[in-house]
This record gives sequence, structure tokens and C-alpha cells, in this order.
Amino acid sequence: MATSLLHIPPPQGLLRPLAVPERLLLGPGPSNVPRRIQAAGSRQLLGHMHPEVLQVMDEIKAGIQYAFQTQNQLTLAISGSGHCAMEAALFNLLECGDTVLVAINGIWGQRAADIARRLGANVYELLKSPGKYFTPWDIEQGLVQHKPSVLFITHGESSTGVLQPLEGLGKLCHRYDCLLLVDAVASLGGAPIFMDQQEIDVLYSGSQKVLNTPPGSAPISFSERAREKVLRRKTKPPSFYLDMGWLANYWGCDGEPRRYHHTAPINSFFSLREGLAMLAELGLESSWERHRTNCTQLCQGLLDLGLELFVKEEKVRLPTITTVRVPEGYNWKDITAFLMDNHAMEIGGGLGPTVGKVLRIGLMGCNSTSGNVDRVLRALQDALSRCHCSRL
Repeated sequence: MATSLLHIPPPQGLLRPLAVPERLLLGPGPSNVPRRIQAAGSRQLLGHMHPEVLQVMDEIKAGIQYAFQTQNQLTLAISGSGHCAMEAALFNLLECGDTVLVAINGIWGQRAADIARRLGANVYELLKSPGKYFTPWDIEQGLVQHKPSVLFITHGESSTGVLQPLEGLGKLCHRYDCLLLVDAVASLGGAPIFMDQQEIDVLYSGSQKVLNTPPGSAPISFSERAREKVLRRKTKPPSFYLDMGWLANYWGCDGEPRRYHHTAPINSFFSLREGLAMLAELGLESSWERHRTNCTQLCQGLLDLGLELFVKEEKVRLPTITTVRVPEGYNWKDITAFLMDNHAMEIGGGLGPTVGKVLRIGLMGCNSTSGNVDRVLRALQDALSRCHCSRL
């Protein structure tokens, strides 16, 4: 009788088995997930307040402290992507009327400025063209002129392939009573970063790049200076879900008994724990060297193919994501589609200010191997010789 009341039939697609192709993900992320991390994520679900889950959360916190090179107590993983961590950082640091200086040389600075404006902050932009980076002199000029309480800067700008030098920026910000907020989504584990030594006040990353974990959890850490600014807020953060006071308690960062805040993505935490464990087993210095070596091999191979690297200065090339100019006479969509269709391989096009200008090749975590460099170079050579229809 009840069935006759149904007007929407079961979707035919859901009545077929799930089909997921095998592909080599050499784009800007996500990266492939090793079997060990897949297995961790498929473990039986536990309750989000079970002691075993709280123990895993403690191990994640310790793993983030190692990856960030920090002793900050307010260290945890946001239940969301790197975008969510960006919002958590800005939502908790800024109040309406605060002044923030955003260093923009790609899409992530643009998005940080957008979020800050939605919060009612006074946003000033420090601009560099895509492919360029900021010098301490650039930063100091902005600090002197605008007197911000927070400076946002991207360590690994994945839309342009730039690795931003951070040395001295924390000390410079603190000289002008400003907090340093750094986006390391694309760089963590692939390039050196030292949160405490570099005096970074808030640092965040994502799970799906060098950590080789499915997207959905995002490491973040607040220095004591940043934590005190959060505690001095006149108003509550605009998001309850991202309120660092509640999250600090749930993650055991405030010394108080843990209380329910939200139903955390438990299996994502299992996966993140294993990704951090694999990084710890390899060692940060070994991971940095592996990414540097394979990036160097890739860049030389691209030059040998007659292609032009987008970032001119070798010292500021992001080791995890290499950008190369789309060769003249080719449509980037044809090249990426050819690699997907003929080599089961993903590379990316540009993003934000680099759309249509570059191809982006990611070598992250377990995907950063000499063998994968050879594979992508052979695939690109094949594409350049066979994508005749894309020639203008």
C-alpha cells in the first residue's frame, strides 16, 4: 500500500555496483592513497568519544606537532578540508573592524581576502604577479603602511608553483605587533617549515597532498600569542563549528575534561593518523630531500622537452607542484584529457590567475618518485606529438 504512494523510483545508477577507475594522480591534489592508509580508513567505526578514538586524536596531535615542528598545545585537526582550516584560522583570529594584510600572489591569498571581508575585517592586499614571491622588504612596507593585526601569506602557492621564503617574517611581524598566519596546504612534508623557529603564529595544512590521506581533515596549530588573541576576543567566533575554544576542549588542548562538540569524521582521523605515522617513519628531512630531488629531475625533463617553467627562480619553486607554461599552439584541456584517456594519469591545468596559462604537475608523498617523473615525462612527450588537433 505504501509503495503506491512513491512517485520517485530508485535511481538506476545506485542499483549498479560502484565503479572507481585506477588512475595515477599527478595533479595538484588529491594524491593517491597508499594501501596502508586505505586500510586504516576502512576500519570499523567507533564512537567519537570512545577512549580509543581520543587516543588516536592524541597521536594525531603529536604527529602534527612533529610535521609542523612546534610544541604548541593548541594543535589539532579540523574536521574539514584545507579550506575549512583557512576559515577556522581567520574566523578565530579576526573580529569585525580588525585590520588584516593579505599577501596575494595566487588564488589562496585571493580567497583569504574574500573570507576576511565577509568577517567585516579591514582588508589590505599586498600584490605580486603570479610566479613571484614576497621579500621581507615587501612585507615590512605593508606592515608599516597598514598596521595590521594579522598577516596572511601562502607558503606553497599551488596555483602558481611558488614556494614563499618564510625566514625572518615571524620576527618581522612581531616587531610590528602583528600575527603571522601561514597556509602550508601544498607544502607541508614536501618543503622545510619550522613553526616555532620561524615564529609562525597560526599554521594550517591539508590531508590530501604529501600526507596521502583522503581529503577531509586539516592540521592546524596556534602559537601562544595567537591563542591569547583568541581568548581576548570581544565577540564569539562567527562559526560554532570552527570555534577554537570548543575544538581545543574536544582535542584535549585546554586541560579540561573533554566535552562533545561535533561528531567527528572518525575514519578520516584513522587515515590521518596513518599518514602522519608514515611521515614520521620516513622522517621529515628525508621527505624534504625526496621531494626536492624528484622536483629537480622533473624540471630538467620538462626543459629537455622544450617546455618553459613558469617559476623562473629555482630556489622558490614549490617541490610538490611544478608549473609549466602551456606550449604555444596547444590547448591545455587537450593535453590533460589526452593523459587521462591514454595514460590513466591526471595532471592539472591552471587555477585562478593561472587558468589557461600553465599545466600543474604534482609529486606528493608516495607519488614523489623517480619512476613517476619518467612516466609523466613520457606521457607529456606522447601528448605533444599526438595532440595535433589542438595546434592553432
